[in-house]
Amino acid sequence: MQALHDRRLRYALFAIWLLIAGGALYLYFFKRELVRTEMRDALSASFWVASISYVVIGSFRAFTLVPATFPLLVAMPFFDPWVLLGLTIPCIAISSSICYWFAEAIHMDEVFERKYPRQIHKLKAALQTYQLPIIIGWSFFLLLPTDLICYVCGSLKINFKKFLFGVVVGEGTVYAIYIFLGDWVLRP
Repeated sequence: MQALHDRRLRYALFAIWLLIAGGALYLYFFKRELVRTEMRDALSASFWVASISYVVIGSFRAFTLVPATFPLLVAMPFFDPWVLLGLTIPCIAISSSICYWFAEAIHMDEVFERKYPRQIHKLKAALQTYQLPIIIGWSFFLLLPTDLICYVCGSLKINFKKFLFGVVVGEGTVYAIYIFLGDWVLRP
């Protein structure tokens, strides 16, 4: 009975994820102007509405597996660089936490291990010895999917605080570079 309940929960979570991802992709590809208009209106209405919208989008983007760089690039013209960095750090923490806990709940570990068995084995072996440097380095190097390191850390039950610290330091540093470099380029 427990296995049936777990399977239903897994399918329900996966269905929710598919709906969110499908809805986001639909809006992005077919209603882009509507999204732009709504974002412009929301951002001009209130600083707090814009800030909350950015944090919600940045935090839950993990469900769509969309890189965090996209919401950041959209928000750059609308926020002061220090404010944007202050809003981005919680987004990194929340979305990474979602990947850490959610990937195991829907058994994404099985998918990753079936598709990339050699790479996952190497990553797990390296993480057993050099946890924090690998987490920070992986998170900083944006050509590597940070969501994957979040999943592996969750499946290995790496200390959550250490994991979160590493991801925030790695991604936070690279996003700070993006934000301040982008501000310098966009400034008239």
